[in-house]
Amino acid sequence: MSLANKTAIEAHGVYKRFKTGRTHIEVLKRVDFDARHGEVTMVMGPSGSGKSTLVASLSGLLKPDEGRIRALDTDIWNLRSGKLDRFRLDHCGFIFQGFNLFSALTALQQVEIILKYQGHPKSVAREKAAHALEEVGLGKRLNSRPAEMSGGEKQRVAIARALAKDPRLVFADEPTSALDGENGQIVIKLLQRAAKQHGAAVICVTHDPRLEAYADRIIHLEDGEILEDRTATPPATASTAERRPEPELVGA
Repeated sequence: MSLANKTAIEAHGVYKRFKTGRTHIEVLKRVDFDARHGEVTMVMGPSGSGKSTLVASLSGLLKPDEGRIRALDTDIWNLRSGKLDRFRLDHCGFIFQGFNLFSALTALQQVEIILKYQGHPKSVAREKAAHALEEVGLGKRLNSRPAEMSGGEKQRVAIARALAKDPRLVFADEPTSALDGENGQIVIKLLQRAAKQHGAAVICVTHDPRLEAYADRIIHLEDGEILEDRTATPPATASTAERRPEPELVGA
């Protein structure tokens, strides 16, 4: 049964504050949020608006002080620590601006290691890892290490690692901020593909207005509150992205 357009994650009354000296700063002010399978939801706003804190709370990385978050029909913050770790491993893909790659590992090994943690046999993990890297245009870079790759290639390894386990939730925090415009466009097209072809709910934090063209939905956050929640016009589609030439995927 198709999950397209079904709610993947929803949050109600998410509140978070941090202590600074003798004062507290409210970072999220009882935010309501939801995202659907098969869509790219862009969370935008200036630095300090609370967007990264929101995504960290939604993904089980940072517990909010108040509020409820239900992901894939699971109240994630009611899970014990070990079960929450397993939920993230099995269902969530993470992509960060810093790539978070191991310097000593090849591209293939970077992806393969996550699949082994999931419990896949070595041969299966290797096959799935190679397929994921080929899908992001790195089929010829399987044995390259981070020092031998460009910034765009490293981010694509990180995307392959996130998508290899076929996650139903993909969280990307400023995935294009360390990249030039051309490589940034490649990255957002790959995230769009994860939504349109694989049915993931993709939640992408960014301050880059150029990425709005690839979103199905755009949420503007400022001072810990949602100021705008709108459907992109026209909505981004996989077929639209695929009609654009992508020669840069080969050796960019």
